[in-house]
Amino acid sequence: MSIRLIVVDDDPLVRAGLTFMLGGADDIEIVGEAADGAEVPALIERTAPDVVLMDIRMPRVDGLTATETLRRRQDAPEVLVLTTFHADEQVLRALRAGAAGFVLKDTPPAEIVTAVRRVAAGDPVLSPAVTRQLMTHVAGADTGTRRDTAAGRLDSLAEREREVALAVGRGQSNAEIAAGLYMSVPTVKAHVSRILAKLGLNNRVQIALLVHDADPAMREDGARGGDVR
Repeated sequence: MSIRLIVVDDDPLVRAGLTFMLGGADDIEIVGEAADGAEVPALIERTAPDVVLMDIRMPRVDGLTATETLRRRQDAPEVLVLTTFHADEQVLRALRAGAAGFVLKDTPPAEIVTAVRRVAAGDPVLSPAVTRQLMTHVAGADTGTRRDTAAGRLDSLAEREREVALAVGRGQSNAEIAAGLYMSVPTVKAHVSRILAKLGLNNRVQIALLVHDADPAMREDGARGGDVR
């Protein structure tokens, strides 16, 4: 089945380029375009996309606000943020709001296609370099209240769930977590699903951000890790 995608960007040339590039993939179908975040809710109702490729900076309703509104929907599609910045406060806020990752506007076309496929499959997209930058950004913006709140939420998890959450925070894949904790990959996936449900989170990126909020030592470990996937 094709991945149903909408492209949201206020620059018509960028939209045209992305539509041409992504529409050329056999498994991606462009079902709509929008020039502003204000157009997104109605467009989603009409097109029922699987993934939204969302620009951050738009004149009326920006991508952050649109993402926050979108991810509150029960049947929300995945959001892949499109930006010109490697680590920007707005990108971090978009990830906290439930975006599955982000790609830079100068990313090679083949990598953007791969990112859309990964997000559609439920795999968050963050490169190791971007992960390091974001976690540094989290550290700079941290407060005692945020740290205490995040630690309390992690403490609400069962012991095995907390171990899995910490591993996600280190950027480990399901296979790596399974090997390190001596469990099967399906068991890891089940733990991740329970963590998301218990903590009211949308995806693994949000688990990783919560872990880094809660435990300053995890930032150093996470910076040595790989993709959050």
